[in-house]
Amino acid sequence: MTLWTAVLAACALAFLTKWLGHLVPAAWLSGVRTRRMTSLLPVALLAALVVVQTLAGPAGTLVVDARLVAVAVAVVALVLRAPFILVVVLGALVAAGLRALGWS
Repeated sequence: MTLWTAVLAACALAFLTKWLGHLVPAAWLSGVRTRRMTSLLPVALLAALVVVQTLAGPAGTLVVDARLVAVAVAVVALVLRAPFILVVVLGALVAAGLRALGWS
């Protein structure tokens, strides 16, 4: 399978999944438990993406580097209720500073 075949297959699968989602009866999605789960699903997916991007190295290895410290600083800033732009800037500055000091 070539790269383009895989990309096109993934696009078709994503389209089909979204299309099938529109065909789900509204009664299946109207329960309190279902609404609560679907409202929390994006948070869980975003958290998983952040963890993977922070700790994943080449060939799926676990890597602890400047990214982990930058995310920790960003989490502390979020807990202290800093504005989101400040959270992003603090995380970027910490990562850049640690990498400039040689900790990649």
